[in-house]
Amino acid sequence: MKQTKQAAGGPGAGCSVVCWQGGGGRHLFGRNYDFDRLAEGSGVLFVPRGMPLRSCVEGGDPRPGEVGRARYAALGMGVVLPGGVPALYEGVNECGLMGAQLYYRQFAHYLPQGRPGLPRLQPGLAVSYLLARCETAAQVVQELTGAVALAGVPLLGSVPPLHWIFSDRTGEAVVVEPDADGVHIYRDTAGVLTNSPPYPWQRLNLLNYTFLQPADRGGVQAGDEVVEPCFSGSGGQGMPGDFSAPSRFVRLAFLRGHTPPGRTEAADVAAGFHLLQNAAFPLGAVRVADAPAASALDAAVLPFDYTVYSVVLCAESRRMYWTTWECLRPQCVELAPLLARRTLCRLELGGSADVAYRNAELRDVEPPQPGGAGGL
Repeated sequence: MKQTKQAAGGPGAGCSVVCWQGGGGRHLFGRNYDFDRLAEGSGVLFVPRGMPLRSCVEGGDPRPGEVGRARYAALGMGVVLPGGVPALYEGVNECGLMGAQLYYRQFAHYLPQGRPGLPRLQPGLAVSYLLARCETAAQVVQELTGAVALAGVPLLGSVPPLHWIFSDRTGEAVVVEPDADGVHIYRDTAGVLTNSPPYPWQRLNLLNYTFLQPADRGGVQAGDEVVEPCFSGSGGQGMPGDFSAPSRFVRLAFLRGHTPPGRTEAADVAAGFHLLQNAAFPLGAVRVADAPAASALDAAVLPFDYTVYSVVLCAESRRMYWTTWECLRPQCVELAPLLARRTLCRLELGGSADVAYRNAELRDVEPPQPGGAGGL
């Protein structure tokens, strides 16, 4: 059956994911959402266990298997589509499985109607569907290789060019890429995913940066004199600093490998946000050349791609932490206390700046007493 290439030029969206092991055996998953817009109504979504589940909501009558119920509850960032269908951009489920979708510009191919005899899975619903159906990354692979078929069925009028990453509480991570010769699934040994080119190219490209090291480099012999370094950080000289997908991949792979585990979950989460900041798009630095037309759900479209929000997930605690471009103070929702709920729930993203004003806490410093500690 002929494959159809989706969004040949495609939106110039970014996005980066990094997976790593923190202290105490914690497994974490961080993601930057880089785009020039966010769909109207996007926010934190709780998808309850047992909720009616759809893998395809357009393109004719549903096939058998395209309508069911969620096996597992999930929490993530997303939007509720017409008809009450949740579409998660990334998230974590009650089993500790975590996943995200990222743009895969100029490479994404899908069968127009999937494969005969299999339920169709629309790319924009893949995260929601797989988190609601699977316990582990291995089960994600099983679903995508025999239970459902990715299909190029438009969702709200378009088929986004996507690839995916999933990671679980064992530390296993897989990348899913729908290419012209079929769907490829890779073990993500680098623990990183950005955008195009495909994952194998990105991983091989790391060989161009074997000289990177966390330790400073030594002095340089200049004739009879050794010029000693007068600054720190020289071990990272040559690391690409731009915002392209290959450069972000290299930076995150290097920094992930040299980030020490935290003593607490809060410390690991803070480290995660610092990792993500090293791949973030500053507003104004990445101008959009050919922005796609705004849809009915798009809000506040800007002429720049920027990091609209960042998310850190923990597989063990099943907590979701996030910051936005406007609000750098982490916010958090925990999945476990929500498991008794049976309805779809939504929380506003929260975009206003949150500044702690502490003037009232200032206290006079008592001058030292003569002859006392520190006295003259």
